[in-house]
Amino acid sequence: MTDKQRVVVLGSTGSIGNSTLDVISRHPDRFEVYALSAATRAKEMAEQCFRFRPRFAVMADAAAAAALAEILEINRIDTEVLQGPQALADLARDPQVDTVMAAIVGAAGLAPCLAAARAGKRLLLANKEALVVGGAFFMDAVREGGATLLPIDSEHSAVFQSLPADRSTWLDRIEKVILTASGGPFRTRDPASLRDVTPQQACAHPNWSMGRKISVDSATMMNKALEVIEAAYLFGLQPAQIEVLIHPQSVIHSMVQYRDASVIAQLGTPDMRVPIAYGLSWPQRMTSGASALDFSKLSALTFEAPDNTRFPGLALAWQTLRATAGTTAVLNAANEVAVEAFLGGRIRFDQIFAVNDATLSAVEVSKPGSLEALMDLDARARARAEALIKPLEK
Repeated sequence: MTDKQRVVVLGSTGSIGNSTLDVISRHPDRFEVYALSAATRAKEMAEQCFRFRPRFAVMADAAAAAALAEILEINRIDTEVLQGPQALADLARDPQVDTVMAAIVGAAGLAPCLAAARAGKRLLLANKEALVVGGAFFMDAVREGGATLLPIDSEHSAVFQSLPADRSTWLDRIEKVILTASGGPFRTRDPASLRDVTPQQACAHPNWSMGRKISVDSATMMNKALEVIEAAYLFGLQPAQIEVLIHPQSVIHSMVQYRDASVIAQLGTPDMRVPIAYGLSWPQRMTSGASALDFSKLSALTFEAPDNTRFPGLALAWQTLRATAGTTAVLNAANEVAVEAFLGGRIRFDQIFAVNDATLSAVEVSKPGSLEALMDLDARARARAEALIKPLEK
């Protein structure tokens, strides 16, 4: 019996997945990579299998799985190749697994997150959509399964690190949570010029290296809207207890203001390996590979309120949290469809908000009580968003 944590990394070829493997590689005495998953990047997955020798590798479809299996067979790597969403859920609940890093982007990550939660795993949540889509339904699964849920988003990890160790005292002590935002690449850009933004410009984040979808969300500040929703469910907060503040330097990752007006913040370099290492080692700490802050070289830490004209999507977070349970899932689905349409050159950057807002008005919501109900709501919202995009296409 090994003392190492057996880790499944869902979404291992993405930026969070690669950072997770980098942290794990620094602590071979503490972690064993049990399984990896990716969508279609068979060559990158093969390289990860060469290095970490997982027992299983999961690809999204048959073609990608066949391509991976061929590469592994030629190189005599005995990792077993699986495919499809059922394999993801099965590995997330596998009795031999201790820890699941959930880094699949989008609603596709909800089912394996639920499986891990119900199986009582240590669940490192980098997939904010699991909470945005799953909401109270997902949190119920965490409680009922006895899972340990640890946030990996830098902002939520910062909040978690700034809270008391005794969770039962959180709501008695907290006045509000302040989520910081970089403001993305268009923080000072004239709102009237945003209609001309290209996908390349939207993906050029000033501080963080991220995937294309998340980069666009940062540029619209929809990522912060989703994080507001995530924080409400994750920490049991009322919408009015969550504030967003633009902090361009990305040094303070978020703050907690207590009832006595004191504020506790978590600071660090903008490197996702820090919250990943914290999640893997909690309640201990271990080296992450990130550079330490050099306070003597910090010229200034500045803050400003978000501009609702430049970032109209941000307000949708509070709007959906106050609406019928499930409305946040509609927002997430619409945004995924709208961002994909923008990246594909079908709509303008400024039309992402228009699609999101119109979809929220068009989709009837009733509180979902099952994964199937959530997926049905997600599908209806996507179909409606797609219909709204058609007349907007360039």
